[in-house]
Amino acid sequence: MDTPKIFESEYRFCLILWEREPVKSSELVSLCSEQLGWKPTTTYTVIKRLSERGVLKNENTVVTSLVSKDEVQGAQINEMVEKTFEGSLPAFIAAFTKHQKISEKEIDEVQAMIDRFRKGE
Repeated sequence: MDTPKIFESEYRFCLILWEREPVKSSELVSLCSEQLGWKPTTTYTVIKRLSERGVLKNENTVVTSLVSKDEVQGAQINEMVEKTFEGSLPAFIAAFTKHQKISEKEIDEVQAMIDRFRKGE
């Protein structure tokens, strides 16, 4: 199953959900008002929309996610690499490192990931 598309404002909502789930929809209304400046109707609309798209479920006013943060981030990165860099991971990394300073520690972490991947871990 493909990960459903989540738009920017929905992603910010999901960050709140992932941090606190399972959570009552009324508490989400309060949190979204505080953190996102949303009206209650906006929060309920987003809950309904994401429920219809299979991102979350709302049973007896308790909201839980059906898609993890990791899955959403992975799908967003894949889409961006595909659209912007014609699916080329090396082109993405080249562009990223050209415009972003990377510390020695980060380079070591990336190298360790590559080494684990090569070993099939």
